[in-house]
Amino acid sequence: MAALCRRFTGFHFLLVLVSLSISSLVFGDWIGDDEGEQFTEELLLKPLPDRKVLAHFHFQSTAHPSPDSGHHHHLFPKAIAQLVQKFQIRDLELSFTQGRWNYENWGGSDPISSTNAKPPGVELWATFNVPVVEIDTTWKNLTHALSGLFCSSINFLESSTSYTTPSFVFGLNVSNIRYGALPREAVCTENLTPWLKLLPCRDKAGLATLLDRPSIYKGYYHSQKLRLTSTKLSGIILEQTLTIVLQPNIQRNSAHSLLDGAIQPSWSISSMFKRNLTGSCVLARTSRILVELEKNIVSKLEELGHGGSWSNSLLDLSPNPFRVIKEVNPFPEESNSILFEYVNSKEYEPLDVGIKWKLPFVWSSPHAPFHASRFLMGSGTERGSIAISLQSTKSDEYFRSKSNECRMQAVVFQVVPWYVKVYYHTLQIFIDQKLQNLSDVIEKIRVTPSEDKKLPGTLELVLGYPCTVQSVALTLDFDKGFLHIHEYPPDANQGFDIPSALVTFPNLHSSRIYIGDDSSVHSPLLLKFQEKNVVLSYTEVLLVPFTTPDFSMPYNVITFTCTVLALYFGSLLNVLRRRIGEEERLMRSKDATKRGLIPLIVSKITSKLRGMPRSKPLLIFAVVLSVLFHYIVN
Repeated sequence: MAALCRRFTGFHFLLVLVSLSISSLVFGDWIGDDEGEQFTEELLLKPLPDRKVLAHFHFQSTAHPSPDSGHHHHLFPKAIAQLVQKFQIRDLELSFTQGRWNYENWGGSDPISSTNAKPPGVELWATFNVPVVEIDTTWKNLTHALSGLFCSSINFLESSTSYTTPSFVFGLNVSNIRYGALPREAVCTENLTPWLKLLPCRDKAGLATLLDRPSIYKGYYHSQKLRLTSTKLSGIILEQTLTIVLQPNIQRNSAHSLLDGAIQPSWSISSMFKRNLTGSCVLARTSRILVELEKNIVSKLEELGHGGSWSNSLLDLSPNPFRVIKEVNPFPEESNSILFEYVNSKEYEPLDVGIKWKLPFVWSSPHAPFHASRFLMGSGTERGSIAISLQSTKSDEYFRSKSNECRMQAVVFQVVPWYVKVYYHTLQIFIDQKLQNLSDVIEKIRVTPSEDKKLPGTLELVLGYPCTVQSVALTLDFDKGFLHIHEYPPDANQGFDIPSALVTFPNLHSSRIYIGDDSSVHSPLLLKFQEKNVVLSYTEVLLVPFTTPDFSMPYNVITFTCTVLALYFGSLLNVLRRRIGEEERLMRSKDATKRGLIPLIVSKITSKLRGMPRSKPLLIFAVVLSVLFHYIVN
């Protein structure tokens, strides 16, 4: 018996070792193996000057090149790998945006505004590793695949009237890139749900559990982006970002909140998202939360003598951060921004990061040197003008100090639908409200005229002007085309949307450098901030009113015609099918067999009156006549 027990114990121990070895082989690549697939999740929180809070979610999935790439995946979404393999995608960026980024209050030269501030609606651009003759077909098939994957109307970009080929605005290969935008596309939970399904833990664990739908869509700005990069050396890198601007609930907990309203509202993760954060996604290599204080706030703290303290007379940051990361500013006389890092690793204790403000404080976010905007000029429904304005923000002392030696470059990219017929020869450029020669300002230009029902119009130009100018304006005249009735949208009286124009400043970059290399080695978000991203700005979406036909007229014509035809054919069939002789005989037979009501009453009365005296019948007859007269009159 003892020998049997020892034999069973040895067999059981061997089974446990085999199971542990298999588990290590299977799950080893899932968590943190540099040679396998990786997944990281990060959240950046930043208070904004206009009493709002920026929440930026960053999820990154990496699939290193392997012989089984595209067939077997543990963490990387298989649907994205199949898209890359089928359509030979090199780079792809897809964004769903609701609202417009406020460049004046939320910043225009930081990494978030340069990479995650997107135009309203849907924006898609992609480059392919296929021959030039196959790019248009590949693009159309890709739009249909993405439309089904994200439950949206991206398939409308398959038409040649909806996409174009930029030349130099994105700095990519000219022949292999396609760009399209749908400014009127509505963004809802139907787009967010498939986006979350690409995450290994979806929204069941980790930072994604904070994505409460009502909290997200009641914000002032919401943009979900998917960035895909595929190379033979690094494999496939999928970046999923969700940028939200929320208004925290104002809590009056102190006497300072009764001041002039300049004090910032206190907030926390649980108060903004209505959920508690408990633990990270078990498949994530890193899960962290970063709280950023801009350099203007840090400058105020330094004036108060607190420096990089997270608990001082101005604000309280709770709980205590795990690490403090400082930015290295190239200008020593200026203050640096600060990042407070929290590691999300406790499964049973909620991590509720928040800021409590103690004193009123007003600051401004860093702006781009020029603020871009676009508007319409003219009146009427036949013609008009498009104007793009660049107004100096006077925010960069470096450029203003260079006087006339410094020159600014601005790249303008604008796509106009074919039914807005732009006359590009009417281009005029004004600098400080003075008309300039085009050859003195334009360094490079590319124009693709529109073709009716075939191609949209595209304008790309590089402007060069001194950094000391206060304003730059471009104007273009256009005529409004005539559309067929079936080419109007269902809400045609609202007008037609022209996608946002893109203005980039190639001389300016929004990269940041942080002290300590170990702070950004395992943080894809901080590595993204250190890239030299070009400062850019999207303009407003233009709403162009068009002359619309009377859409009720076809209905009126159809109903009137049907009524006339019904009356005509009804009368005609009645005349053709009537038999006059038979009808007359039938009427005579009915009159002979069936008497009317009044004759029947009279006959009955006369039959009863025959045996009465003469005075009584006359009296009764008079009474009956009076009753009948009274009934007829009333």
